[in-house]
Amino acid sequence: MRLLRPSFWKHGSVTNPDPCAAEAPAPDILVDAATLDTVLVTMAAELAAVLARREMSNPLMIGIHTGGVWVAERLHALLGLTQPLGHLDISFYRDDFTRIGIHPQVRPSSLPVSIDNRHLIVVDDVLQSGRTIRAALNVLFDYGRPATVLLATLAERAGRELPIAPDVVGVRPPFARAHQIKLLGPQPLQLVRKAGS
Repeated sequence: MRLLRPSFWKHGSVTNPDPCAAEAPAPDILVDAATLDTVLVTMAAELAAVLARREMSNPLMIGIHTGGVWVAERLHALLGLTQPLGHLDISFYRDDFTRIGIHPQVRPSSLPVSIDNRHLIVVDDVLQSGRTIRAALNVLFDYGRPATVLLATLAERAGRELPIAPDVVGVRPPFARAHQIKLLGPQPLQLVRKAGS
């Protein structure tokens, strides 16, 4: 007698679908990829204007992992910067480290040149409390003493807990604090909104 395998039994492994399991709701797209491209072009133009106005030549751009690096890669190319892009992982520098634990994907920081007396552009994806930027500054000052630090962020939202303000902002989407903004990427880049935990 031949046994028939159900359709979900493949290559000897069985998957038991749970009919009661609800799929996670898809996040709401706040800013789609095409609009983000336009936002990034505007941010690059605003950064170029700030650099010219403050007479900052040959700046070093540094992205904060992970979304900040994706944004920095785009801005770096748009500005035509000659210095290589730097990356920061601030996981061990957060002041809420003991409360939230280590991020499961800790990456090494990479600053390709000395930052002493250099003009820096720090790039992040979303600015809210300011604590990520405070941690990034702590990392940077462990490497050296920059001349100036500019901050560019793709999105800014309410909820600042520290006196930190960006020099260039892409978008300021208004919505309830119970929601979170997340940058999906790297290809394509999309800003999405999801309910907070």
